[in-house]
Amino acid sequence: MKATGTVGAVLRYKGFEVWTISPRATVFEAISIMAQKNVGALLVTEEDQLVGVISERDYTRNVVLKGRASRETLVSEILSPDPIWVSPRHEVAECLRVMTENRIRHLPVLEDGQIVGVVSIGDLVNWTISAQDSTIEQLENYITGTYPA
Repeated sequence: MKATGTVGAVLRYKGFEVWTISPRATVFEAISIMAQKNVGALLVTEEDQLVGVISERDYTRNVVLKGRASRETLVSEILSPDPIWVSPRHEVAECLRVMTENRIRHLPVLEDGQIVGVVSIGDLVNWTISAQDSTIEQLENYITGTYPA
């Protein structure tokens, strides 16, 4: 596990499962799915094409704080359109930089225009920590002479 691994490697490790919702669904439906699946965002798709992302942050800022009704508000009314996305070949470090600069927590992963996964900032941080732990263990084994020859 390399600290400079790719998003494709992260997806192979964590899985390719993606939860989506239609822009015509209600925000209540979106929040219900997020709670059921224990995720912080859903990809918004129309005819299998990515049209946006809806997150818990979108919900709190655009429904709760504005006094709107989640059972009446449509996903299309509050989603983040034109999402930033990456390919499986993008490096983890580059994705962390993009997420930090754009203040986003979820990155759709597309290949040839098709959704192949989604990574959260937590996924990438966990990947980086695991890679660092592995490197430290290898260095300790090398220093103590227990490194396999």
